[in-house]
Amino acid sequence: ELTTVRVQDPRVQNEGSWNSYVDYKIFLHTNSKAFTAKTSCVRRRYREFVWLRRQLQKNAGLVPVPELPGKSTFFVGSTDEFVEKRRQGLQQFLEKVVQNVVLLSDSRLHLFLQSQLSVPEIEACVQGQGPQTVTEAILHYAMSNCGWVQEEESRP
Repeated sequence: ELTTVRVQDPRVQNEGSWNSYVDYKIFLHTNSKAFTAKTSCVRRRYREFVWLRRQLQKNAGLVPVPELPGKSTFFVGSTDEFVEKRRQGLQQFLEKVVQNVVLLSDSRLHLFLQSQLSVPEIEACVQGQGPQTVTEAILHYAMSNCGWVQEEESRP
């Protein structure tokens, strides 16, 4: 079984405003039976990764959860450098997470990687309070082809 996960294409959202942030495209391609959709493409921001790591820690028991890159307020160097370093760190985090069988069993991880649901929507879905089951939410997103067009266009 093979799972490839790439964190790429960092984009500044709300540029120039006080609430600007960077989000990243997460592209997943797999033949693993653990995943509902075999390919997906979503955009997530750093604080959603922080939430995911916290949830994985809560549910993983004694299994160590990989570290995230730091949230640096005093960064020396260019913003582009910082964003690229963070992108690499987020990719390493996800690569380690998807290789871990215990972490892979967490439905929050699957919704994070394979749906564009917000954090509160993921929580509601996992607790059975959303309009769809976890599988339905992932399949609904997969069938909408949301991430495909941009992925195909950015291939070298």
